[in-house]
Amino acid sequence: MTNSLQLLLILLAVAVGVVVLCRILRLPAMLGYLLVGILIGPHALGWIHDAPETRHLAEFGVVFLMFSIGLEFSLARLRNMQRLVFGLGTAQVVATILLVMLTSLFFGLDWRAGLALGGVLAMSSTAIVSKMLVERAELNLPHGQKIMGVLLFQDLAVVPLIIIIPALASSGQTVYVTLGIALLKAALILAALLIFGQRLLRPWFHLVAMQKSSELFMLNVLLFTLGLAYITELAGLSLALGAFVAGMLISETEYRYQVEEDIKPFRDVLLGLFFVTIGMLLDLRSVISGFGWVLLILLILLPFKAMVVALLARLFAGDWGAAIRSGVGLAQAGEFGFVLLTLAGGVNLLPADVMQNVLAAMLISMLAAPFLIQHAEAIVRRLSPSAWMDRAIQIHQIAVKSMATDAHIIVCGYGRSGQALSRFLVQEGIRFIALDLDPHRVQQAAAAGESVVYGDAAKREVLLAAGLLRAKTLVVTYNDKHSALKILHHVNQLRPDLPVVVRTTDDTQIEELKKAGAAEVVAEVTEGSVMLASQALLMAGVPLNRVIRRVQESRAGRYAAFSGYFRSAQYTVDEPGEYLQPRFLSVLLKDDSAAVGRKLGEVGLAELSVEVNAVRRRNVYGAQPSEEMLLQAGDILVLLGLSEALQAAELLLHKGQ
Repeated sequence: MTNSLQLLLILLAVAVGVVVLCRILRLPAMLGYLLVGILIGPHALGWIHDAPETRHLAEFGVVFLMFSIGLEFSLARLRNMQRLVFGLGTAQVVATILLVMLTSLFFGLDWRAGLALGGVLAMSSTAIVSKMLVERAELNLPHGQKIMGVLLFQDLAVVPLIIIIPALASSGQTVYVTLGIALLKAALILAALLIFGQRLLRPWFHLVAMQKSSELFMLNVLLFTLGLAYITELAGLSLALGAFVAGMLISETEYRYQVEEDIKPFRDVLLGLFFVTIGMLLDLRSVISGFGWVLLILLILLPFKAMVVALLARLFAGDWGAAIRSGVGLAQAGEFGFVLLTLAGGVNLLPADVMQNVLAAMLISMLAAPFLIQHAEAIVRRLSPSAWMDRAIQIHQIAVKSMATDAHIIVCGYGRSGQALSRFLVQEGIRFIALDLDPHRVQQAAAAGESVVYGDAAKREVLLAAGLLRAKTLVVTYNDKHSALKILHHVNQLRPDLPVVVRTTDDTQIEELKKAGAAEVVAEVTEGSVMLASQALLMAGVPLNRVIRRVQESRAGRYAAFSGYFRSAQYTVDEPGEYLQPRFLSVLLKDDSAAVGRKLGEVGLAELSVEVNAVRRRNVYGAQPSEEMLLQAGDILVLLGLSEALQAAELLLHKGQ
């Protein structure tokens, strides 16, 4: 008992340390677990032995992983992406398996081993790739859509491969019979579970949920998941197949999201243990002795797989640039590859030395994946000059569109929020140029005569082409924090005095975006709560003018611009004449500005009836600044006042007169 506890403590201590290091280095935790397995496994330090009990426990990690994939199985999503999923995805998996089989025959491996190896190497890492795409704001780009479509099909392709690989272990002519029986058995069991399971599942889950006990609900989820996994194992299939079906059945009910949240801790812990056991399989001495083979497999895996994906992506749709980016993004091995490799090794389908070399190559490819994706743009430029020319033409088109505009607003994103904003701008007669990445939306908007062009607003050259240096304001209308941070970074470098308004879902990201340089952040939840409260007050009989005042006070407390407006007693909402209405102006203090080195109260802006609403200094935003603040070069003063007074104030700040 003491020995088991000691081993468990060693495993937890090393796992926590290595996973923390991976987080600091922004690498997936999965790689940390693999490194833990290599370190403490029987082939290195030998702290934990490769016992059947450990592997059996780790198998439950695969069970919950397949259950999660089943939960995410959405017929609507598949229908929307069916051309990419079933077209490009099918072609990628089938082509990779066939080509690996042919290559394996050349090296003297049996066709069954080649088929298993092809299935292993056909998989790519959903965890690594999706994380990188989100961080780089490329999820909605053409190559991002292709990559996600292929990854989705790979997740589905694991199910038949889990059935096929154990059946391939039969010898001689019986392999075809065994394979046929396994597929028929799987089809019958799946049909029975999907037909009858759905009818029983919903009322049973409803009965359990009515008891309002989180413990009971969790126990029921575990019973249902492991029960179906046990049924499929009794039928001669795998535990993972039953878990996948359980996830599929629950995904069609209203309990899907609650189940997904409840099961996450079990899945992550057990999945971590599974990857530890995978790392324990790696014998570093065997890898070193067969390092030439590992390099050969790597050369086959990375460039070969990238080339296959790029060629198929080019055939299906898109230009060479998007095709090559897709190939680079999917070149590495994946999590399900480890599942299939363990399965193939368990039925002795692959020789031990081949297992070691393939496992080492897969690990190295996954370690290299983040660096390949980061340098995908440079790879595209090197391999496809035409892709760079296409980008140059796109930038030229944006520049031509924006050339006639000056003091305009750049609208990043032309979805529903962007379109609503553009209608306000048209009514006010304010010129704008909108950037969007949906080609159909851009085409429809252009046909309607609207100033919308295709372009990624997170790219520096696109913003410059859209007239960033001449713009009056920039608005990010879509909810993507990573893309917004990139845009703010470019604006701070090129036009630090340009006010940027960013949209976000809730108020958790407001501080981060403001520190990055956003002049104002509009949270949907905040605005929704204000309107919700106003409607409730109206329905409760509160007078309309009082409700409007409450809304104004609420917004004044959240937004610096409204705060400055309502603090000024000389400005009232009912004041007639647009010319007499206050406006905002952002002024950037330069090295030779007269106000630099002086206190804010000494400049004399108050004599012009101009108020300093806020000051942005090195990406730090401060509303209602003190009169004792010492002004510095690089400060951005947000002024509030009448039009003529603002012109005089700008002259005063720069020239001192």
